[in-house]
Amino acid sequence: MAKGIYVSATTPGSGKSLIALGLADTLHRHADRIGFFKPVVHGPDAAEDPMVALMKARFGLDDDRCRGGLTSGEVRALLADGKRAEIDARCVEIFAGIARHCDVVIVEGTDLTGQDAAVEFDLNARLANNLSAQVVAVVGAKGLSVAEAAAAVEVARKELIAEKCSLLAIMVNRADATLVDRIAAEVKVGVSGRPVYVLPELEEIARPTTGEVATALGVRQIAGRADMERDVKDIKVAAMNVGNFLNVLDEGALVIVPGDRADVMVACLASSFSPEFPVPSALILTGGLAPDANIYPLLAQAPFPVFSAGEDTYMTAKRVSEVRSEIWSGHRRKVASALGLWSKRVDEAELVERLHLPRLERMTPLRFLHDLIERARAQRRHVVLPEGTDVRILRAAEILHRRDVCDLTLLGPEPDVRELAAANGIDLSGINIVDPATSELRQKFAEKYAELRAHKGVDLAKALEIMQDGSYFGTMMVQLGVVDGMVSGAAHTTAHTIRPALEFVKTRDGVKIVSSVFLMLMPDRVLVYGDCAVNPDPNVEQLADIALASAETAAQFGVEPRVAMLSYSTGGSGSGEAVDEVRQATELVRQRRPDLAVEGPIQYDAAVDAAIAESKMPGSTVAGQATVFIFPDLNTGNNTYKAVQQSSGAVAVGPVLQGLRKPVNDLSRGCTVEDIVNTVAITAIQAQVPADSNAGSLKVPSAGNFGR
Repeated sequence: MAKGIYVSATTPGSGKSLIALGLADTLHRHADRIGFFKPVVHGPDAAEDPMVALMKARFGLDDDRCRGGLTSGEVRALLADGKRAEIDARCVEIFAGIARHCDVVIVEGTDLTGQDAAVEFDLNARLANNLSAQVVAVVGAKGLSVAEAAAAVEVARKELIAEKCSLLAIMVNRADATLVDRIAAEVKVGVSGRPVYVLPELEEIARPTTGEVATALGVRQIAGRADMERDVKDIKVAAMNVGNFLNVLDEGALVIVPGDRADVMVACLASSFSPEFPVPSALILTGGLAPDANIYPLLAQAPFPVFSAGEDTYMTAKRVSEVRSEIWSGHRRKVASALGLWSKRVDEAELVERLHLPRLERMTPLRFLHDLIERARAQRRHVVLPEGTDVRILRAAEILHRRDVCDLTLLGPEPDVRELAAANGIDLSGINIVDPATSELRQKFAEKYAELRAHKGVDLAKALEIMQDGSYFGTMMVQLGVVDGMVSGAAHTTAHTIRPALEFVKTRDGVKIVSSVFLMLMPDRVLVYGDCAVNPDPNVEQLADIALASAETAAQFGVEPRVAMLSYSTGGSGSGEAVDEVRQATELVRQRRPDLAVEGPIQYDAAVDAAIAESKMPGSTVAGQATVFIFPDLNTGNNTYKAVQQSSGAVAVGPVLQGLRKPVNDLSRGCTVEDIVNTVAITAIQAQVPADSNAGSLKVPSAGNFGR
């Protein structure tokens, strides 16, 4: 039977959805099958609950593992009719259906926002008991002093124990950020001696977005960019002349203005196109007044959404001020902020230890990608992104910062970078920005580059010019230890990204070439393909180099390396120059790493299928269970990884460059924001000290567990 964890608010406005999301993210990496159940939903349709939708999308859950129960209207009616037992029976039935497909189910209780919070508390306690679920109690501390928060924890503990609930943990949420440590010190631990975790109110989560405001007010967009993820940092009602209004306009403010005030509209547009002035998050034109026809073409160019509201300015401003932001809105920046806060304030290992979960049997793509973030965060590193004027890079940098993955430096002219960020509603606070052209580091870097490339005729003047290039400047930051790694290529070729590294970072001792792998995330395991991106036609020594480097990369990312040196022939069944080269490369690998499981030449089917392996290469420790696949040339490797990706639905992460002394990684020019986030996490992991990274290594189940 699946374990149930009931997330129960003990005070109104506790922010329990953040706790449910953090728990789901943690448990998804420690249990094979998680589920989510929300017994009572507030909308008219239990199947359309936004928190249910967020969990489905975020963790790849289907309807069998993620469901709503009854609507709040149904619950009120049943309570009024004295049919509490029916509520319990229906919830237990739905939970049991979810539990059949899961190892652990997170249950999110009601919000305590109804007319009778005591009735809701009793409902949650009774449901937790009937579902045999352990309770995570969430105490909302917004507006509470240290003493009040500590007292609220004690009251929650006593009331839940009185209801005979099995208490797994208590978490204090939405505390004043300046009081968090004092509250944590003041709160008493229970009989278990386990800590009570305290999370602060986070401004990035509390702020509504333009989309949330638009939905709450029911306003329609009439112009501007359809950007519904911009944070509304402030509200400004434009009731003064333009000169005075611009003096009080703040970055990210939502501007509410009558629809006939063309002067304010034009001023907001002009402000957004000037780097010296703030950019609003949105405009709401009130009173149902249509702007002058000559204004529409200007409003169409706005980098923020422009909405029209039928109500007057006062009522619109009042309603905007009442809009609450919710985690379940699903905006990736809010989710990133929530998970970053969770990782900072909650000891996941300690929390998971309380649950005694079964050993993982599968490594899904989603779990692997989530683990990348946790592994990168475990030993913090600093990564430079040279393409600071690419909006995808800026969006990825914001998400990485909010998730607290690593330290970041963006390269580019600071006014241009900040103007681009402001125009797109991206918050770069806490992220370092360096302009290579004006940086005080440029002289030092140029001197070093001239020294390293003197044999190529590079003098200081030429080096100073070269160090204005982001790839060279960023790579020199890596070389001299200013940062730990670099990720580039979103707007540049692979050659432009790795040429500086080849010039002066150089390859590691014992490695002759730089190569690459793709981490192929199959439905139940992770495979490593090399080289599919860099070396067109490697010779025998280079093939051996690629195999050894790929095995090291596999181990670094938690994949037990069993190396298949691929060819069109298996074992001694074939001959020819191409097969002989693979055979020789295999022998070189064995000589250099006698401890490494390697087989070659071997065909792909014999490498992955146990039945075929038994007939073609019986007794092999690699055949039928290979995890690292070395292709004989780039043509074969590149086509194979794409064929597998397209035909099987595998997620291909990479290319991951290997063999360099320090980590530099390349992006595809068609990369997404998620691709950039993953590549930065990989780079941070590559930069970690091996001796220290073992504790945080990815736990990838062995291929033998997959029931071939």
